[in-house]
Amino acid sequence: MSDILKQHRDQIDAIDEQLLKLVNERASHARQIGELKGEGPIYRPEREAQVLRRLVDLNAGPLPGEAVTAIFRSVMSNCRALERALTVAFLGPLGTFSEEAANKQFGGLSSPMQCNSIDEVFRMVESGKANYGVVPVENSTEGAIGRTLDLLLETRLHICGEIELPVHHNLLSKEADLASVRKVYSHAQSLGQCHEWLNRFLPNAERQAVASNAEASRLAASEPGAAAIASLRAAELFKLTDLGNNIEDDPKNTTRFLVLADHDVTPSGQDKTSLVIATKNVPGAMVSVLEPLSKNKVSMTKLESRPAKMGLWEYVFFVDVEGHYQDINLKNALAEIEQRASFVKVLGSYPVAVI
Repeated sequence: MSDILKQHRDQIDAIDEQLLKLVNERASHARQIGELKGEGPIYRPEREAQVLRRLVDLNAGPLPGEAVTAIFRSVMSNCRALERALTVAFLGPLGTFSEEAANKQFGGLSSPMQCNSIDEVFRMVESGKANYGVVPVENSTEGAIGRTLDLLLETRLHICGEIELPVHHNLLSKEADLASVRKVYSHAQSLGQCHEWLNRFLPNAERQAVASNAEASRLAASEPGAAAIASLRAAELFKLTDLGNNIEDDPKNTTRFLVLADHDVTPSGQDKTSLVIATKNVPGAMVSVLEPLSKNKVSMTKLESRPAKMGLWEYVFFVDVEGHYQDINLKNALAEIEQRASFVKVLGSYPVAVI
């Protein structure tokens, strides 16, 4: 058995040497491409999406697709870092799902920027202090993040990417068991996503909403009888005991994040476009505004209303459609929508999230 084990290890060592050589060759080509691009953006989400989709299609296993994309995101991240570090702003502190989403999209952060609010993430990118920002926009259980939608209406930034992050909650505490937990801290969204579990296992514990799950973890680490709903990353950071895994009520619980930039992106071949539309105050206005999408065979994937803050009982509509704004069908549909709506803003066209 020891001889067979040695043979496998020798093969792994030989393969590792080949991988090292090939990864450095790839990095050399990436650096030369960066020199040719000059001062342009070094992060091209459309190109990276194309690379990842191709590799997932080629993957014969045994590694799952998620593992393949994670490995190659890390490779691409380290290749980008040879050109210059990217500063990515996200809702902090460390240990939030926003940090996890940012790490997933960028393959690890060379220059993370922790922000105290979603507003601050927008400001950091708008001011040029951060190259990119990552903000939550909706959760499959709790719905849209209203503050993100409001800021998208006002900002000059573009959406250049999306991230879909499966969200698994854990009950973390310094206590040894559930019987000792008297208070549970978490973000309001997370409390809502674990409502039924809390009713079943901690019906008498006080629930208190705080700014983030990382803040909840900090409080749980310092307060006897307290627990936090947060990620395992937070458990590691704050040295907390995991009293319950995957306590979310919906096992498919997913949060969608957007990547913000001061530039748009070219088509990747599998894209999504986000719009915000205001209609004229006449009967049938919304039907009229959306009719060009059907006419031009453009599929709508989301429609969300939001108070316009321009007058009492006036609303804007956030719309996601399939395709890039440069695609001829969507381009024609947008031209017609602009004629019928009182206001139209293209928030960005970007690659559909890759696993």
